[in-house]
Amino acid sequence: MFFLNCSKEDTGYEPTALGLDIPQIFAENIITPIIPNDNPQTIEGVALGKRLFFDKILSSDGSQACASCHSPQNAFTDNTPTSDGIDGIFGTRNSMPLFNLAWNYGERFNWDGKALSLERQAEEPIENPIELHSSWEDVVSRLQSHSEYPELFQLAFKTNTITKELTTKAIAQFERTLISANSKFDNYSLGQATLTPQELNGLDLFLREDKGDCFHCHGNPNNPLWTNNDFHNNGLDTTFNDLGLGAITGDPNDNGKFRSPSLRNLAFTAPFMHDGRFNTIDEVINHYSEGLQNSPTIDPLMKKIDEGGVQLSDQEKADLKAFLLTLSDPSFINNPEFQN
Repeated sequence: MFFLNCSKEDTGYEPTALGLDIPQIFAENIITPIIPNDNPQTIEGVALGKRLFFDKILSSDGSQACASCHSPQNAFTDNTPTSDGIDGIFGTRNSMPLFNLAWNYGERFNWDGKALSLERQAEEPIENPIELHSSWEDVVSRLQSHSEYPELFQLAFKTNTITKELTTKAIAQFERTLISANSKFDNYSLGQATLTPQELNGLDLFLREDKGDCFHCHGNPNNPLWTNNDFHNNGLDTTFNDLGLGAITGDPNDNGKFRSPSLRNLAFTAPFMHDGRFNTIDEVINHYSEGLQNSPTIDPLMKKIDEGGVQLSDQEKADLKAFLLTLSDPSFINNPEFQN
C-alpha cells in the first residue's frame, strides 16, 4: 500500500475522467447537467460509488444497502408504499426512484427538498434510525479496515484515508450515471417509433388545459425529464400529517407541498405519491379527475379544484394511461451497468 500511494503521487496519477453519456433527446431539448466542480465524474469514482451503493456494509448490522430501497428492477425505488429499514420499522415516505438526477437544476432532492445536493442526499440514510441506522463514524471505520476499500478510494480520490465526504461523493457519481432516455416516446420524438391513435390522444389530453392539464408540473415533449422538479400541493389532503416542504422552510404557505416526480418509468415504480397511497396509475388518474381535496395551500394549477378535478371520461382515462406508459424505459431497468 505504501508503494501504491507513493507511486501514484510521484507519477502524477489522476483518476480517469468520465463524461456523462448525454442522450440525444436531452442534448436537443434541455441544458447541460449539473456536475459539481469539486466532484467530477471519473471511471474510478463511479465504480467505487456503485460498489458502495450495493454494499450492505453501510448499515449498522450489515443487512441492507442503498439498493435495498432503490432496486434497479423498480427503476431504483421499491414496490411498497413506504420502505422498512434494518429494524423492520417503516418510514412515512415512498422511496423516490433514481434517474436523470444530474438534470435536477434546482438541486433540491427528496420529496421535501431537504437535501441541497446529491452528495448531501446520500448522507442522511446512513444515520436515519429507521433506515440504515448506523453512524458515519462507524461506517468510515468499517470501510477503512476493509481489505479492498482503501485502495478503491486511492484510485478514485488519490487518498486511502476514507471520509464521509468522499464516500458520498462516490455514491453521487454513480447515481448521476443513472440516465433513462430510451422509452417508446423518446424514440417517437426522435422519429424512430410511432404512437398508436390511443397514445396520441392521451398525449393531447395530457397537454390540454381543458382536459388533463398535466404539463405544468410534468413537462411536455420539449422537457424530456417529464417533471419540473418543483414543489406543489396537488390536492391529496385537506389537512396534513406530513408538511412536506413546509417542514423544511418553516413557511406555512409551503405546507403540503412535495416535489413533482418524473413521469418516466411509471410501469415500474408503483405505488405512487409521497406516501405511496395509490397502488396503480389508474388511481392516480382518478385522483386528478375527480378526487382533488381543497386546502389553504392548494396549488393554483389545480384549477378544477371546485369540481373535484378535471372530470375525464373512462375512455379519456384509458387514453391518458396509454400515453403515460410510453414514457417507461425497459432498457433502463435491464442495463447491466446499473446492476449489482
